Amino acid sequence: MHDILTIAGVDIHSRLLTGSGKYRDESIIKNVLEAGECDVVTVALRRVDLDNPESSVMQFIPKGKQLMPNTSGARTADEAIRIARLSKAMGYGDWIKIEVIRDQAYLLPDNLETLKATEILAAEGFKVFPYMLPDLSVARRMQDAGAVAIMPLGAPIGSNRGLQTRELIRILIEQIDLPIIVDAGIGRPSHACEAMEMGAAAILLNTAIASAIDPVLMASAFKDAIRAGRNAYRAGMAAESAKARASSPLTGFLED
Repeated sequence: MHDILTIAGVDIHSRLLTGSGKYRDESIIKNVLEAGECDVVTVALRRVDLDNPESSVMQFIPKGKQLMPNTSGARTADEAIRIARLSKAMGYGDWIKIEVIRDQAYLLPDNLETLKATEILAAEGFKVFPYMLPDLSVARRMQDAGAVAIMPLGAPIGSNRGLQTRELIRILIEQIDLPIIVDAGIGRPSHACEAMEMGAAAILLNTAIASAIDPVLMASAFKDAIRAGRNAYRAGMAAESAKARASSPLTGFLED
């Protein structure tokens, strides 16, 4: 049975979404995308040479990929909105990942400014993917504002610490009628698998692949882990029990 994720009218066959930063050699990005079978790639507009975009990281992203520019570097809603509009004017489409970060110690997103940007950009027709601290009330407001997905962090950006916000993400998956894409903090394939087993729609990660000794092989490992977690979720995992439950009868083969 086909299991395709559709967001804003776009069919996404791979639930591994990747970033394009932190690579020691950006020319490897094409091989990473192939190994991970990635359909969606996020790119920070501030890393694009506005005078000559094709000489920047964009030259290493194959044609046909769904671009998700992000507003990395924005500290306010107004700055994020300007970046989004510039991205669209440059021909990068109407998908936009909203990142608004003031905190410089842990790089945690500012949910209120992110919500403001989401409201304005969604009203302008952008397909908005807000990156946020997992908070049910704010996520509901983002959904009402027109976001096409919600992107809660698992742990601080680049920390590789996994699902430190696991229970809060579980609540979003249960209560929000939008795809929940876990973004940031996923450091190991097992972290990604766990999130998918919970019912996350997809995983967006960058550091864990880009900083690996072998990024191409790591992309393949994440692809397999995400696929396994998704299949486990769809299969319906057995319930946990506080007591042992025998898988075979304990009587009938020995004398009582």
